[in-house]
Amino acid sequence: MTVGYKDFRTDVDLACRAAEEFVNLYYETIDKRRRQLTKLYMDSATLVWNGNPVSGQNSLIEFFEMLPSSEFQVNMIDCQPVHEQATQGQKTVLVVAHGTVKFEGNKQHYFNQNFLLSLYVTPANSVWKIASDCFRFQDWDS
Repeated sequence: MTVGYKDFRTDVDLACRAAEEFVNLYYETIDKRRRQLTKLYMDSATLVWNGNPVSGQNSLIEFFEMLPSSEFQVNMIDCQPVHEQATQGQKTVLVVAHGTVKFEGNKQHYFNQNFLLSLYVTPANSVWKIASDCFRFQDWDS
């Protein structure tokens, strides 16, 4: 086993733990504490929601406030570390979630959501924040 492989294995393990913890937090927050959701996003984060771009904290707050209440059910997650050469040394994880969502007053939809998470380390703790978020309904018969 080479040193590079061992480092990569450590990065993959970190990515998997981060993805699972993040997905649980994100969907619980969007369903139950929506006003807190933007705290999970970087100040400069972007969201593309079914092809509609939203950028910046104020726009994200407005967008999430207009969404009806939701019930998300995540059926699958996947993740991988993004090579640090591609992110100027910033620890970054790609997270993919798939499942169903029912917004109040609407039918249930399948969805796919991709997050790019960046790790921010402060003297007190380390926290994963969303740099980029892409959400898309996956209903083929609509």
